[in-house]
Order: sequence, then C-alpha cells, then structure tokens
Amino acid sequence: MSLSKRLKMVADMVRCGSRIADIGTDHGYLPAHLTRSGKCPCGIAADLRKGPLENARETLQIYRVEDKVQLRLSDGLDSVLPDECDDIVFAGMGGTLIAELLERTGWVKDKSKRIIVQPMTHSEDVRRFFVNNGFKIIREDACRDDRIYIAICAEYSGETEEKNELYHYIGCHPIEGNEASLNYAKKQIFRLRKRAEALEAANIQSEEKDTLFKILKQVEEAQLWQE
Repeated sequence: MSLSKRLKMVADMVRCGSRIADIGTDHGYLPAHLTRSGKCPCGIAADLRKGPLENARETLQIYRVEDKVQLRLSDGLDSVLPDECDDIVFAGMGGTLIAELLERTGWVKDKSKRIIVQPMTHSEDVRRFFVNNGFKIIREDACRDDRIYIAICAEYSGETEEKNELYHYIGCHPIEGNEASLNYAKKQIFRLRKRAEALEAANIQSEEKDTLFKILKQVEEAQLWQE
C-alpha cells in the first residue's frame, strides 16, 4: 500500500523493528503500512472516537494485518501501556492538544521511546514542550501534499537546552535546499508579523507583543533568507 506524502514523511521517522502506537489513527493507514511492509512487527491504532476505529478496522482487514495491529478506544495515551510501544506517533491534530496529551503522560519521558508528531497548527507548542521537558528534537522535515505539512521527531535525553523563541516557531528545519521547509518557515514568520502589527496598530502594550517583536528581530539578525 502507498501512503500520502505527509504520512510517508512520518513513516520514514519510525525506527525499523519498533512497535508503533498511532494516536488519533483515523483510518489506520500508518500502522497498516508499517506492519504490512515489515518495518514494524506490530502496533496499536488508537482513537478517541468509535467511528475512526471502525474505519481503521476495515483498513487492517483489507491489508490483512488485523492480527498485527490492536485497536484501542483511547483519549491520547490513556489506554496504552508503556511496555506496549517504542515509537509513538501523533499526526493530524493541533500542536496545543499534542503537547497537552504528552504533558499528562509521564512515562513518555523514557530514553528508549521515540516521539513523532505532525501538528496541523501551533507547532511551537509541541517544540516548547519538548525543550522544557528534557527532549531533544533530532529531526524535522516538511513536504507539500495538498498543503505544507511538517513532522518533528524527538527523543528523551533528560537534559534541558535553552532555546530562543524563534526556535519554537521554526525549529531545526532544513531550510536551505528544502522548498517545503522554507515555505513553512516563511509562513510562520508571516503569521507572527501579522499578529505583531495588529497589536501595534491597536496600540496594545503586552508581553505577547514584546515577545513577537523580539522574535522578528531574531529573524532579521539570523538572516534566514532574503525576501
């Protein structure tokens, strides 16, 4: 079976031989692909709603991997045990929600685990969680499918590393030579600039506005690209 570009980008970050937990699995394409291809021996397809799990069940049956992937009705990782998975994927939900689900699951702070996320919005919230909780982001990537999608791969190190605010919004994307990553970074900065200018025009004095202009200054100093 073939995956969409956005899901293939996520699948490429999964380690060979790992047991996968796909949180918010929807149609179950990712665990079906990973187990059918042999990259993962088994997996868990979890979702908060019964409808998506029934869709996932059909996918697993079509590709004959229903004996390799367990279906779980689960709010985040609530119904997944620490010793049942090695690589954990959150794809297709907002970054704020992903950060909240990770925050309440203490056992993800394990050096043997790998966390792979594909936030649809507010990717800065996920990066901020990783940075503040001892995770090291080891890889980021972007691709264009029907829009620009990103993926972030992190592992727990137990060490915190100070990062500036710009990092939370752009991360360690391979901007040079990767058009999708470059466009993602530009979109992030455009979003920040638009918000800062709106606060400035309204003559609103706030910590948010100060932070936004600080980030924009960091962009200028970093000379990430030429407009």
